[in-house]
Amino acid sequence: MAVRIRVMSPSTFTAADGTLLAYRTHGRGEPVLCIPGGPADSTYLGDLGGLSAHRRLVVMDLRGTGRSAVPRDTSSYRSDRLVDDIEALREHLGLGRIDLLAHSAGANPATQYAARYPDRIGRLALIAPGTRAVGTVITGDTRREVARLRAHEPWFPAAFAALEDLIEGAGGDRDAIAPFFYGRWDAEARRHHTAGRPDNPAAVAHFGAEGAFDPEATRTALAALRAPALLLAGEFDLNSPPRAVAQCAELFPHATLVVQPGAGHYPWLDDAGRFVAATAAFLR
Repeated sequence: MAVRIRVMSPSTFTAADGTLLAYRTHGRGEPVLCIPGGPADSTYLGDLGGLSAHRRLVVMDLRGTGRSAVPRDTSSYRSDRLVDDIEALREHLGLGRIDLLAHSAGANPATQYAARYPDRIGRLALIAPGTRAVGTVITGDTRREVARLRAHEPWFPAAFAALEDLIEGAGGDRDAIAPFFYGRWDAEARRHHTAGRPDNPAAVAHFGAEGAFDPEATRTALAALRAPALLLAGEFDLNSPPRAVAQCAELFPHATLVVQPGAGHYPWLDDAGRFVAATAAFLR
């Protein structure tokens, strides 16, 4: 039976610096604040494979992306500054504590939020998380190891050659390695990849600018976090390899690590049923 998803028109709220930010709501029930990666238009998340049948997804467009306004101060694109936007959305919704879900690079400000406001986190779900906020380094050899799991794929030779160029700093075509980010490189994955390209170069450039991260301080704060955390990795994810995600999980006192078989960087696309089952069970 098909699940009917209730998608509400974009709503807005005002950030602390006066920037008008937008969010969409999918489904009903208790809210989960969802932070996209990229920085990219949050529509690439969809309703996270049907997770909206279990919880109300409040999906924010980060500043300068989607329907959110472009800020006057480009330094406000920094990951640590985005923490203020998450807090502004919590206040706008009138929530005392929030369940927070973040994907990819969005896991960085979400983790920083948990470190800054530990008592305002109910549950924290990090999906294929970026690791810069906690200083976990992903080596070229780790990425090669994950990539070679796909050696039987027809697109592998060209994609692996492009990956080698990127690792060695010899340039390379980032679009050429896109197949490594999906469990299946089919027509749906190609459409998703095209639609999900970041379209604000300034937001991308300033996200990790100097001062955006203080890994030592963040790690110290997370060691005292009482809220449960889910860290979900895709078996084939070149961006957030399972080994790196497992290292991040060790930083949380109450962490659950899930590695989704056959999944890439967008596990809700590769196996929606498996993804929703794991994530909904954690958020329950």
